[in-house]
Amino acid sequence: MSATITEIKTILASGEVKDTLLQELKNDNRKGVQALLKRYEAKLQHVLLLEKQFQTMCHFENEGRKNGYMYIAGMDEAGRGPLAGPVVAAAVILPPHFKLLGLNDSKQLNEAQRNEFFHIIKDQAISYSIAVQDNSIIDDINIFEATKRSMRLALDELHIAPDYVLIDAVNLDRLPWPSKAMTKGDQKSISIAAASILAKVTRDTLMQEIHEQYPMYQFNRNMGYGTKAHLEALKTYGITPYHRKSFAPVKGANQ
Repeated sequence: MSATITEIKTILASGEVKDTLLQELKNDNRKGVQALLKRYEAKLQHVLLLEKQFQTMCHFENEGRKNGYMYIAGMDEAGRGPLAGPVVAAAVILPPHFKLLGLNDSKQLNEAQRNEFFHIIKDQAISYSIAVQDNSIIDDINIFEATKRSMRLALDELHIAPDYVLIDAVNLDRLPWPSKAMTKGDQKSISIAAASILAKVTRDTLMQEIHEQYPMYQFNRNMGYGTKAHLEALKTYGITPYHRKSFAPVKGANQ
């Protein structure tokens, strides 16, 4: 093949590669060409893996639509375990032909991926809503009840009412729509995964804002979780107005 390495690199990057060209490249003895071809084939396999994963995660949405449901809401929360900050829930209804390869449980993605997906989901969702319950409410009614309250608020604030709800782990009783709660739902449903990203990015942003007021606790890194540095800061500086006083490590620091 007469094309230069740079030209071949550009062709492979375009994604428009014919089988005849691939065969030519396989027969090209240049080490640079073979290295490019190896990277291209690895990328192709990765995309195929993401495609398969995404289709698997569409199962519950596809089943719901087969059963006549049009507006399937995914529901998840972020922030049940931390010692400080709010718990945040998100609900999202995705369009039937939504596609976002790599969509997964927010904890499986890095910060840059979450932030990118956050904007894509908000732009393309039929409807989404995010509800926040602060640490004072968590102390008043406990974290589990605060989590359920935030989930119900998020569902109620959708501007299009769902007719079916997929929820990560938490059973919400007396909903006006049929629902299904599942463990690790954010790894099994694209709607729940999308909700997990909306909830986590929102909460992380709030914790970064709190960090500006109280940098000694490193909330921008630990997001309120009880890391060694956070626990040491509690011993040294005491609690902030954002700490959950009902949580054991915080109770100790408050005495």
